[in-house]
Amino acid sequence: MVFSELYGAYYNVLAEILRLAVASPPLETKDIHRIVEERAFSESILELESALKSGRWPLIRADGTTALKQPPTMPLTLLQKRWLKSLSLDPRLKLFTDEPLDFPGVDPLFTPEDVGCYDRYLDGDPYEDEDYIRNFRQILDALHRRRPLHIHSLDAAGREKQADVLPSHLEYSEKDDKFRLQCHRGHGYTTINLARIIHAGPSEKDIRLPAGKKELPLPRQVDFELHDHRDALERVLLHFAHLEKEVRKLDTKHYVVRMSYDQKDETEILIRILSFGPMLKVISPPHFVRLIRERIEQQKEQSL
Repeated sequence: MVFSELYGAYYNVLAEILRLAVASPPLETKDIHRIVEERAFSESILELESALKSGRWPLIRADGTTALKQPPTMPLTLLQKRWLKSLSLDPRLKLFTDEPLDFPGVDPLFTPEDVGCYDRYLDGDPYEDEDYIRNFRQILDALHRRRPLHIHSLDAAGREKQADVLPSHLEYSEKDDKFRLQCHRGHGYTTINLARIIHAGPSEKDIRLPAGKKELPLPRQVDFELHDHRDALERVLLHFAHLEKEVRKLDTKHYVVRMSYDQKDETEILIRILSFGPMLKVISPPHFVRLIRERIEQQKEQSL
């Protein structure tokens, strides 16, 4: 909202219309229609075209030209600059770009020291390590180009191994503070922790998915009832914002949520659901209900 509420859809559409009017006058009605269809809601054409042609918004003359000499700009506010300055302090930003995101004389809205993370392991990935950054970018490039990779990595026991894989996507675990690469290998799938990769580079092998085979197995799903007490619904949706969800309303205070997750993250999802206490009640699948009961029993025994 720091950005969208200041320059909404109308601002961006009008800015594009005016840029075209400055660059290639005269502006024609079909140009306005095309820009609105590409960048706004279809019904917006009624409001925008009328306001421009009637002179209510004195930006475009009747002959399709504009009094503007330069294309419009939408400068950042101080709040936006402070927000972006805060994001630039995140070491993970270096994984994607070397270009500094800096605004001289602007203080960040918050710093990493101002954020306290609970229930997170302390051995996160080395985001500032040059080898890690280089491997991450190589993987990212391979994902964009749909190219196979040759991976030289360490297994859980510290043994070196090599493999040619077809990358599918990157996953980030908030609890572990680690990235993982999901990829196709041979006739199956494999997961590689990025911190264990020694070197990643292009593969000379032509690796393709077998005909009719999906990239990854279907994720697991868990259904739970939610009692919306103390803004539980909003907190759950924010807490699990990175996961695919379906929410069905039962009444003003009760909902059923279906959430998809990766099988390897099941323990993490279990713990995070339990952290909401009586506001959430898992109803399916049976094996997840059993895991919940076993976990609660363990906690009871440990408290005695």
